[in-house]
Amino acid sequence: MIETKNYKTITKDDFEIVYQNIQKKIEKILSNALIKRKPQTLYEPGAYILSSPGKRLRPLLVLMSVKAVGGSYSDAYNAAASVEMLHNFTLVHDDIMDNADIRRGLPTVHKKYDVSTAILVGDSLLSVAYEYLLKDLKVNIKDTVATFNHGVVEVCEGQSLDKEFEVRNSVSVDEYIVMITKKTAAMAEMCCKIGAQIGNGSLEEIKALSSYGRNIGIAFQIQDDLLDVIADEKDFGKSIGGDLVEGKKTFLFIKALEKAQGKDKQALLKVVKNKGIDPKEIELYKDLYNKLGIIKIAEEEIKKYSKKAMKALNILKNPEDKEMFEILTD
Repeated sequence: MIETKNYKTITKDDFEIVYQNIQKKIEKILSNALIKRKPQTLYEPGAYILSSPGKRLRPLLVLMSVKAVGGSYSDAYNAAASVEMLHNFTLVHDDIMDNADIRRGLPTVHKKYDVSTAILVGDSLLSVAYEYLLKDLKVNIKDTVATFNHGVVEVCEGQSLDKEFEVRNSVSVDEYIVMITKKTAAMAEMCCKIGAQIGNGSLEEIKALSSYGRNIGIAFQIQDDLLDVIADEKDFGKSIGGDLVEGKKTFLFIKALEKAQGKDKQALLKVVKNKGIDPKEIELYKDLYNKLGIIKIAEEEIKKYSKKAMKALNILKNPEDKEMFEILTD
């Protein structure tokens, strides 16, 4: 932690207080966003997904970025809520495509209601997201909407690549990074960029915060891949080894296939051929990852992108803002 006589050092407790206050404000906006709209058959399921427990990290990125360029949190609460609506639009449609039963510990929208309703809910959330974004746009209006649009396009392209990878026998690490840059990192980048634009940041500040969002988004996804293998199941919130069971081509799996030889390679190719593994085999593949050094490789990759993210923020004028991002990155 950096300390100088010119400003108060930000602690993790300080960060948590800010984060919790932001979460409360975002939850209030989300809970009121659809409550008076009709028909109820559309907006009740929409309210259901918006009320499900989430970390609300994307709104946090928007608001931290606004403040980092000299703006105020109060300038962008609606815009921050809009990116959470956009995020939930992607989740509803992703769950349909993946035929997922559970999301955040609750039945998915298409399981609780039906597929047709879920499709409409996703579409309506995207539309309402634009409404809420526009509430906070007073400067850089055209550029901010263009940034939001670009984020939507990138997420859809990333999801398309992800589905394409499911039926391909081989995917390179470079191709995987392109996919997660679109599917996951583009959203984080968009959050930071619209925050900087709403706060009327300089072109240099907007570029720096965009770079932070993109790199931290890539690190986040690789971390998620890693946690699927090494996390404590209670902390992770879902079954460990699920990516292996589903035969997903994660960063870890692609790297393992790249490094493996002989029987180890055959074991990994079997996952591709069978489109997944039996849950009883999870420990065997975890051991294989450890044997090939994949856990350490993934950890180093996460550090690499996290460092790139923080390096981009060297231009920030207020060291307190930089420390907030540093704590979030950690």
